[in-house]
Amino acid sequence: MKKPVILILVIVLLAALGGGWFWYQSKQDNGLTLYGNVDIRTVNLSFRVGGRLQALSVDEGDALRAGQTLGQLDPAPYKNALLQAKADVSTARAQYELMTAGYRAEEIAQAAAAVTQAQAAYDYAKKFYQRQQGLWNSRALSANDLENARSSRDQAQASLKSAQDKLNQYQAGNRPQEITQAQASLEQAQARLAQAELDLQDTTLVSPSDGTLLTRAVEPGSMLNAGSTVMTLSLTRPVWVRAYVDEPNLNQAQPGRDVLLYTDGRPNKPYHGKIGFVSPTAEFTPKNVETPDLRTDLVYRLRIVVTDADDTLRQGMPVTLSFPTGSRNE
Repeated sequence: MKKPVILILVIVLLAALGGGWFWYQSKQDNGLTLYGNVDIRTVNLSFRVGGRLQALSVDEGDALRAGQTLGQLDPAPYKNALLQAKADVSTARAQYELMTAGYRAEEIAQAAAAVTQAQAAYDYAKKFYQRQQGLWNSRALSANDLENARSSRDQAQASLKSAQDKLNQYQAGNRPQEITQAQASLEQAQARLAQAELDLQDTTLVSPSDGTLLTRAVEPGSMLNAGSTVMTLSLTRPVWVRAYVDEPNLNQAQPGRDVLLYTDGRPNKPYHGKIGFVSPTAEFTPKNVETPDLRTDLVYRLRIVVTDADDTLRQGMPVTLSFPTGSRNE
């Protein structure tokens, strides 16, 4: 009689332990589970100027570093443009310095000598006219001779005025407007020089950040327009997972909450991430999202930042997201 009773007690005890274990597992696994895809940002790389592609130094699949040289356009046309721009700056600077320096001392002395000469000519013509006028008063001179003397005096006076004006101009220097115009021409030439230097620099294509080269769209020898895609770079960091959550579970998807991410290749070794973004607007579930819920339900897009990403996470890779109850932010 005692053996059946003991057997029954053992069976009841095992059932209780099994039930407790299953209850514990249900409490541990009742967190939210979502399905999403790895989302890695890509950058289309191109030259900012056009020209003939001279060389590419990387190929598809290569790991790139920020600042690494990737390709080179033929720089000859841009070197020539740079030389022309430098010459234009030299010309404009010389013209500006000429304007600000004014006239040379030799030119001013020459203008002063011309004034002295014109003054002497005027003085002679004036005195000659006065003598001729005396003869006219005594009726010893014809009216025609008097008119010629007056005309000579007036011409000498005009020449003197012109010489004096030229001397004043030389002594005062160039007008402020002319100096301002020369300065503006110099600044324009300097701006063209800066652009020519930048254009020559832009004939070298460098990597903007670390990443992996996905595609190489052109080959050396191709003629490229400015902005034409040469290659596509997949950024190494950051790595996101794009997922969607329905409205009943939206309160569990709070920014900053820790998330476990499982892939088929390592089902027992999850990646770790944090929710970085929750869309403020609802949308219909995309067709490429696999969830056990109805696809017509309205959902909210999540962006989860993977904090321990490695090279095995690839663009578009399906990921299972686990939200353990113990990780919920209160």
